[in-house]
Amino acid sequence: MSKFEGIRVSDQSPKNQFSQAQLRSLKSKFLHIKKENGQVTVGDLPPLLVNLKPFNMIFKEEEIREILCEPGTDEGTKLDFEAFLTAYINLQTQATKKLSNSKNASSFLKATSTLHTVQNSEKEVYVAHINSYLRDDPFIKQFLPIDASTNALFDLVKDGVLLCKLINVAVPNTIDDRAINTKKELNLWERNENHTLCLNSAKAIGCTVVNVGSQDLAEGKSNVYFLNIAASFGTRPNFSNHKDLDLRKTPQLLELVDDDDDAEELVTLSPEKVLLKWMNFHLKNAGYTKTVTNFSTDLKDGEAYAYLLNVLAPEHCNPATLDTEDPAERATLVLEHAERMKCKRYLTPKDIVDGSTNLNLAFVAQLFHERTGLSNDSSKVSYAEMMTDDEQVSRDERCFRLWITSLGISSHVNNVFEDLRNGWILLEILDKVAPGTVNWKQTTKPPIKMPFRKVENCNQAVRIGKHLRFSLVNIQGNDIVQGNKKLILAFLWQLMRYNMLQLLKHLRTRSHEITDGYILKWANRKVKSTGRTSQMENYKDKSLSTGIFFLELLTAVEPRVVNWNLVTKGISDEEKKLNATYIISVARKLGCSIFLLPEDIMEVNQKMMLMLTASIMYYYYQQCDEEPESATSSVAVTPDASPGPSINGDDEGSVYGEYFNMTMDDAISDTTSVSNLEDIASL
Repeated sequence: MSKFEGIRVSDQSPKNQFSQAQLRSLKSKFLHIKKENGQVTVGDLPPLLVNLKPFNMIFKEEEIREILCEPGTDEGTKLDFEAFLTAYINLQTQATKKLSNSKNASSFLKATSTLHTVQNSEKEVYVAHINSYLRDDPFIKQFLPIDASTNALFDLVKDGVLLCKLINVAVPNTIDDRAINTKKELNLWERNENHTLCLNSAKAIGCTVVNVGSQDLAEGKSNVYFLNIAASFGTRPNFSNHKDLDLRKTPQLLELVDDDDDAEELVTLSPEKVLLKWMNFHLKNAGYTKTVTNFSTDLKDGEAYAYLLNVLAPEHCNPATLDTEDPAERATLVLEHAERMKCKRYLTPKDIVDGSTNLNLAFVAQLFHERTGLSNDSSKVSYAEMMTDDEQVSRDERCFRLWITSLGISSHVNNVFEDLRNGWILLEILDKVAPGTVNWKQTTKPPIKMPFRKVENCNQAVRIGKHLRFSLVNIQGNDIVQGNKKLILAFLWQLMRYNMLQLLKHLRTRSHEITDGYILKWANRKVKSTGRTSQMENYKDKSLSTGIFFLELLTAVEPRVVNWNLVTKGISDEEKKLNATYIISVARKLGCSIFLLPEDIMEVNQKMMLMLTASIMYYYYQQCDEEPESATSSVAVTPDASPGPSINGDDEGSVYGEYFNMTMDDAISDTTSVSNLEDIASL
């Protein structure tokens, strides 16, 4: 949610040798010393640097002191951050020299390298992918085809347009093309907007981009890093072919399981695991005795591919594929077989032999997309059709899942209703949102075999939630273990809102506590300040469905960001959707990390209206030094000013309805009543 601020370095030497991620890491270490000692001196560096990788494998502290403190050097000399970087580079150079004749030299250079690289084979695949999928794009086609033997790809990435277009290839309509800056010559501001739009949109489709900022994308060396992620959007199954791997879209997947319990588990599997399950199902039927557990080493010899393709397309079978003992020759025959199935894409024989994970994964996904080899059992199809969620519940689950991914926790979330049942991920989220609240000594890390351990994890999560003043009346840890969707969504909504509250609170340290009503009043005041008359009565105001109010609010906080020639009156559903799509992309372009869909605006989803308004407010207060109005002028929070009742239409007296009426003051006040968040962890 926060705006990325690049670490500025005036000296070109260190600036060119470090990425922004590395600069941020080194800056934090520098500031830590400065905070403890009041200043940073030459003598402070050896004890710090000797503990950093890879220096701790090469030098002793006294050796570092001898390198940095040459004869005549005063160890008490004060250093600024750039001098600290120069000292770091000096030590790095000496380490390289020391290991120049050592077998460890290559590993050191790899560890200290500031450049993110892409293998040539993967680069060629990405280029082919771009040339294929974007050849008809009105803007990008003028730069195509890209020559994979040059650096034209990385030059094209720098203005951010290509990355935005690739996201839309992976998940169509994620970014409104009208919001992308596509002039032939873009200034720094416009490039930054494109990069910001790209990053926030990447989060919105489930990519982890923690510690990557728009400034990183503006640097050529960092573009390579992010291109590795962005260009693979269209080749990874969880993006391009995700719908095919969904049980509701492809009910034939039920053939992979034996009973209803296994079917429920299948719903929760990640796309990669579904592909492995599908592949092993066919391999077992074909008589292949091994189990494929990964997309790398288990596929290197090509045998698994040969068996799989013989099952999927026996009419193209070549006996020589299994008879040959040369893995490279077998890989060639496998791809020839796939080509006859119209599936040759993403990799070369060498990529198979080398065990390229990303490219093998993409290849298997393409095989599945072209030919599943599964039957159409009508009884199983009808079972899959019964596995439908309420549309709003599904949208909320999607929103919370993407928000959780954006936090950068270590666990992967494929389905919140299943993946949160052991309590571990809930605790990880709480640790991110309210650091220090989790007592990790009293937790059990997955895999968890004993059910009562899952309950213990969930009980601690509920306990922490109550101390953070969440509305969790009559909720027990076992409710989460049992997968109660309503209660899980209620908990996640309060976590998401609490997180936004903390961001706003910390940003406005001199102001009073921010409430639902205060955010609403601020939005109306900002729009009114531009001379416009639109306003929202509350977060369920049906007039919000046109999108006009939010476009006026975005204009109020950044006048140049909305092109009003592209805005419709919002009368018909089609016009409302055009405006809603534009709002989301413009907000992300400014720097808002939001996870709603156009339908949330069109249908005035109260929760998402609050989060959208709050995220715009957060962006605005990052840009200016305006002091909020005094506490005496704040608006009392009423039920209308807070998100409304349950998405299932439950009464407001229900558990799910209750939390919607919790004011933002309630959610935030306990941070002052609990003197130390660690007290919670000790409960």
